[in-house]
Amino acid sequence: MATRLRTAHTADLAPAELHAVRAFLDEAVGGGVGVAGGGHRHRRLHPPGHHHNCLPGHGSVIQRRVLHRGRSLRVGYVEAVGVRADVRRRGHGGRVMAALERVIEGSYALGALSASEDGGPLYAARGWQLWPGRICALGPGGVVRLPDEEGSTYVRPVAAAGTASTVGRPLHGALDPAHELVFDWREGDVL
Repeated sequence: MATRLRTAHTADLAPAELHAVRAFLDEAVGGGVGVAGGGHRHRRLHPPGHHHNCLPGHGSVIQRRVLHRGRSLRVGYVEAVGVRADVRRRGHGGRVMAALERVIEGSYALGALSASEDGGPLYAARGWQLWPGRICALGPGGVVRLPDEEGSTYVRPVAAAGTASTVGRPLHGALDPAHELVFDWREGDVL
C-alpha cells in the first residue's frame, strides 16, 4: 500500500489530528514532545484510507535562533521525528526527513536537531553533520552550557539567504566549532 506524505502547519490541524499526533508520539518516540505550540510545521505520513491513528511516521520543524560568532542565525530545528515500530526500516523516516529538509533549505540558514543514539545514523547518512563544539542556550540568566546536548546535536548548513553578498555562499564556511552554538531559550531547556 502506498503511503502519502502530508505537510501541514500546526494551525491547520484539527483537534482530532493533534490528538492523533500526540498519541503517535507517545507510542513511537516515548512522548514528552509538545505539538500544540505555535510555529511547528508537521510533516506527517499516513496511509490513504486509514484513520490518523495509523500514522507510520511524523516529524516537525520549528523556527529557532542560534547565536554563533556574533551572528544571529534563523534555524529550522527538527523535532518529534519518529516511525511506528512495526513499519521501521521501510523508508518512512527518510521520506519525513526529505520533506523537513526541503523546508529548511527553502526557509532557514541552518538546520539543527538533537538526535537519539538510534537516530544519529539516519541523519548522518542524509548529510547532517555532528556538531563537534559546545552547545549552549541563552537563558533568563545569560548563556548556559548544555553538555547533555553535546555529542548528539547535528547541523545541516544551507546556502545563506539575504543580501547579495551572501546569496549562494555555503553557510558551513562560517560555522566554526571553536565557537559555541547558543540556541534561544525554550521552556524546559534551562532550569
